[in-house]
This record gives sequence, C-alpha cells and structure tokens, in this order.
Amino acid sequence: MKYEIKGGELPVVICYLENGETMITERGSMSWMSPNMKMETTSNGGIGKALGRMFAGEALFQNRYTAEDGNGLIAFATSFPGEIRPWEIGPGNEVIVQKSGFLAAESGVELSVFFQKKLGVGFFGGEGFIMQRLSGHGMAFLEFDGSVVEYNLQPGQQIVVDTGYLAAMDATCRMEIKSVPGLKNMVFGGEGIFNTVITGPGRVWLQTMPISNVAAAIARLLPPSS
Repeated sequence: MKYEIKGGELPVVICYLENGETMITERGSMSWMSPNMKMETTSNGGIGKALGRMFAGEALFQNRYTAEDGNGLIAFATSFPGEIRPWEIGPGNEVIVQKSGFLAAESGVELSVFFQKKLGVGFFGGEGFIMQRLSGHGMAFLEFDGSVVEYNLQPGQQIVVDTGYLAAMDATCRMEIKSVPGLKNMVFGGEGIFNTVITGPGRVWLQTMPISNVAAAIARLLPPSS
C-alpha cells in the first residue's frame, strides 16, 4: 500500500491499494474512493472488541474497504483542522492515541481500549483518560487537532499536560491523573482541577488545539438558550 498526505491544515490521506489489500476505518471517515473498492461493515474481532472500541469513544462497528478486480484508491480526511500522522505499527512499536484520533489503518492493525490501573484516572481523566491502543502490524493514520509538538522522554522523565492536549504516546510511557495543588488554584486558576502526568521512557505527541477547547470557546460566545 502506498499513500500520500495532502491538504495542508485540512489534510487528507490518499491510499493506493493493490488488488486484495484492505483498509479499516471508523466514524465514516471515507471521503472518496475508486468504484472497485468493496465496503463491508463488521465488528472486526467480535462483540467484545466492538464494545471496547465504543467505550473508547469510537464506533461499535468498523468499515473494511478492499480493492477488488485490480488496484484501487481510497481517501480519508480529518474531521477538524490539524495534522495526519502515519505510524508503522509492529511488535515493540505500539502506540496509545486519544479517542477519536484513529483515522484509518491497514487490516493488520488492531484497536483496543487502553485501561489505566488507577481508579481515579477513570473517573477524572476526561479527554485524556479514554484512549486507544494500536497494536498488530501495518500502517496506521492518526488525526491530531491543530499542530503537533513531540517530546522524547527519558526513563523516569515526566511532563505535565493539561487534559485534552495529549494526542498520543508510545506504549512504553505511563500516564496518571493528578489534581492541581491548592484549593485556590483549582477554583480560580481557570486551568481545571486535574492534569495528566506522562512518565517516560518513550515519545509523547501533544496537540495545540484540542477540539474540546474550541467547542467550549464557541459555546461561551453563543447566546443563552431560551
């Protein structure tokens, strides 16, 4: 499978498939395709995995697109201004990604919900808690909001991230939720009451314009409903 990413701040990835090759996607991400691409909607792994994806904020079912009777092409566009990043998934190269960050992948890539060990993370993590693990093998495409800044954390090195700005991290990283210190900071600081702490080793990708922040800013400008 070959691909190219076009579109600048409103990107699309165009995948060129050989006969018999398959792509998977969710949330109706297909934008255009050649007429010989066969679509099949499937739970892709059974009801257990389907429910896990739903819990992670993705669709209960996945769409599989296969090139038949020759080569084909299919395009997947982002749902918000930002970036599309390609990831070569393989043994030892798994990635944890924000919910709604998965765009499309080759059929050998597996998606599962990423659980945190600490109960507090589940209750208070917000956008930063419910994430997906991409494993298996093959090329995957992820969509991030705004621009992306990458850090490479050494073993034990940490970075504190405002909830929602964490786009993805290597599966070798560890994530936990910690409360902002001080009652005054929580109430009047305007930064929320919890932060996400990422501990290395591994790479971390942060996004500069989370869609949840944009939605909140727009909501503040709207007149109150009657």
